[in-house]
Amino acid sequence: MKILIEEAFKATHKGKSTALYTLKNKNGMVVQLTNYGAIIVSIFAPDRDGNFADIVQGYDTIDEYIKGNNPYMGAICGRCANRISNGKFTLGEKEYSLAVNNGPNHLHGGLVGFSKVVWDVKSSSDSKVEMVYLSKDGEEGYPGNVKVLVTYTLTNDNELRIDYQATSDKPTVINLASHSYFNLAGEGFGDIYDQELMINAKFFTPMDETSIPSGEIRSVKNTLMDFTLPKKIGLHINLEDEQLKFGFGYDHNWVLNHRTGTLGLAAVATDLKSGRVMEIFTTQPGVQLYTANWIDGEKGKGGKKYQKNWAFCLETQHFPDSINNPHFPTTILNPGETYKHTCLHKFSVK
Repeated sequence: MKILIEEAFKATHKGKSTALYTLKNKNGMVVQLTNYGAIIVSIFAPDRDGNFADIVQGYDTIDEYIKGNNPYMGAICGRCANRISNGKFTLGEKEYSLAVNNGPNHLHGGLVGFSKVVWDVKSSSDSKVEMVYLSKDGEEGYPGNVKVLVTYTLTNDNELRIDYQATSDKPTVINLASHSYFNLAGEGFGDIYDQELMINAKFFTPMDETSIPSGEIRSVKNTLMDFTLPKKIGLHINLEDEQLKFGFGYDHNWVLNHRTGTLGLAAVATDLKSGRVMEIFTTQPGVQLYTANWIDGEKGKGGKKYQKNWAFCLETQHFPDSINNPHFPTTILNPGETYKHTCLHKFSVK
């Protein structure tokens, strides 16, 4: 395993220090994190023969994360992950305007967001890192001082657990998500077309040409969005289909079958060649599958040039533009309430 070195992640960004944190378990799994963007830098998981590979895309140094294009690789997205239509929403009787940074819409918290700030490390050990961030009232246009705690835990059952908590002193909008780019064959190994995926969802939220949900909750039956049984990611990805055309591939939200707030199975991804399996469990109502559709020669680890469809993201979260769709599960956080979200990645082989 080519484990990244700590010195390459030491820097000062806007007066705050960055560092690299390494989690290990008794089975040899390694997860590396940085407090810049609360980013997952590397996940080393074994194949069926016991050979370890890094299965998430990223960079070798902190400078590349800070100064490069960095399309949210491994980061925590917030204050509101995914899109808000036209960068506007209303709370109470007040309309709020946010940065428009994705066509006509607001994406992943805005121009800076949680993915491009240095988090404070509350505690760290060989198995757990706690990171905190105070998002001040008015930051990126959002109301309220929001205190966020994200905890990464690597267990001896080969599980990477992400626990989120947040509180606010004013009514606000919050939707936190981890944005790792996975390739179970190994990062930079090539496209993910032959890797199988099951999404535990009978419905999805179709979108318009700007990737904003129409408000409809549509059955996946008889559509190319049907992942209720495992199928290769590349099976339908390049077929003529309005939804795939809008997303330039898969970049859609699925409505998960389990009850929101309970930890339920969201998806299972499998690389048949290596035998690596990743199960994702979440307490959130949705999962966004994104197949790295807009990556075009992004220089990553070891100088590899990542290409379109060389990775996939499975972002457990609330639905896109929920604040403007009252029938979607709410993303409003009020004073006195605590936002909680757990996402569990379980790695195994077959």
